[in-house]
Amino acid sequence: MALGSSRLKERLLEIGVKWLLHDPERNFPKMLKIAEKLAKEPHHKEMVLAVKRVLSDENSPWYVYARRLLTQTHPNIRQRMALNFFVNATFQGVPRQKEWESRLGVGIPWAILMDPTERCNLRCQGCWAGDYQGTHDLEFELMDRILTEAEELGIYFIVLSGGEPTIRWKDIVKLAERHSQQVFHLFTNGTLIDQNFVDDMVRLGNITVALSLEGFEERTDARRGKGVFAKVMKAMDLMRQAGVIYGVSITYNRLNTEEVGSDAFVDMLIDRGVAFGWYFTYIPIGKDVDLKMMATPQQRAWMYERMQYFRKTKPIFLVDFWNDGQHSNGCIAGGRRYFHITAAGEVEPCAFVHYSCCNIKDMSLIEVLKNPLFRAYQKRQPFHCNPLRPCPLIDNPEKMVEMVLESGAYSTNVHGGEGPEEFAAKLVPYARDWGKVADSLWNGRDLEEGKRLEAGA
Repeated sequence: MALGSSRLKERLLEIGVKWLLHDPERNFPKMLKIAEKLAKEPHHKEMVLAVKRVLSDENSPWYVYARRLLTQTHPNIRQRMALNFFVNATFQGVPRQKEWESRLGVGIPWAILMDPTERCNLRCQGCWAGDYQGTHDLEFELMDRILTEAEELGIYFIVLSGGEPTIRWKDIVKLAERHSQQVFHLFTNGTLIDQNFVDDMVRLGNITVALSLEGFEERTDARRGKGVFAKVMKAMDLMRQAGVIYGVSITYNRLNTEEVGSDAFVDMLIDRGVAFGWYFTYIPIGKDVDLKMMATPQQRAWMYERMQYFRKTKPIFLVDFWNDGQHSNGCIAGGRRYFHITAAGEVEPCAFVHYSCCNIKDMSLIEVLKNPLFRAYQKRQPFHCNPLRPCPLIDNPEKMVEMVLESGAYSTNVHGGEGPEEFAAKLVPYARDWGKVADSLWNGRDLEEGKRLEAGA
């Protein structure tokens, strides 16, 4: 009876969302009222109220952003993403994840990052996946099983990377068809996206992509290969014309930080129809590691300030994963809110931390979530009281050493025999220098917040 009641509720909700999205501009206030009722978690309620406040000003960039998404997105994508992302993955998925957390005594992630393949059609310097062999693929049946088990736990957001995931496009389409209630988010170099690819995205409605860029054409082609920027722009044009929701993935380093953090670059993304952007600071792992490619502490601090500026002025959703720890209570890896499955089936706490205790080919999803490396992560998170120092790899490298040794994890890196202590030692000077900058930045933020509260009083 409970199952039947749940399915009836989901069906009625689907009908309601479809009706609201038939005339999104007119029905937008009604959508927010429904969102308030659906929100069960306190932070979800706060999020909905914050959205209502921001969207009360029709001249704000966030109002422009919401209007663009609601009016320029293909109706099938608009409906499916509204259901899968907001209803399934967030309002219904998170409470179910918390129920399982209390039963199992370990974190249940909000998202799973999975590599369908290690293969790639590009050879980019410093690629984080360059540590892998480039020959493994996850079997379709295994991916299907993982997604089925994920839904049981309330996990509806599936991230696919690699390698280049679109090499397995036919299998991804089949997975998206079988698991139509989940969101499939692909990190891709964008070079294999054509009209047939876009047509599949429109038909299914539950696939979105983040295309990798290093900056404008000269900078992107220098790292990724001649002609790559033009192919990415062509892919954006195809998706924009079809009403697809898509974003970008930006790795900022010592050479390109000022470029990808410029008004000109972000304005170009908006003009190209980009809805969101994920910013990552360069992490020195993978192929052709070079510590000198890391953004300096001053550049990282500058990017933090730029993100605050962009959020007040630009109609685009941007996240800087290493500088946005205050919004996630620090590191989200190690199964707390996400984890990584390699194309060989190895279960890693993060795409950038190449250590594992187990292989999902031999275990259920619940079993791998209980592995000792994840437990070591979760008992230490957050790794620092300053949320601008969230990472156990580059901000607190001694924590990474502790967790690897405590859990008995083994390296998934095929390029060398460097131990965790040796790797961490290289990052101690950066962590120390960034710590000084980050503490000054965060303490200054607290001071400014105190002044605003006093003024308000």
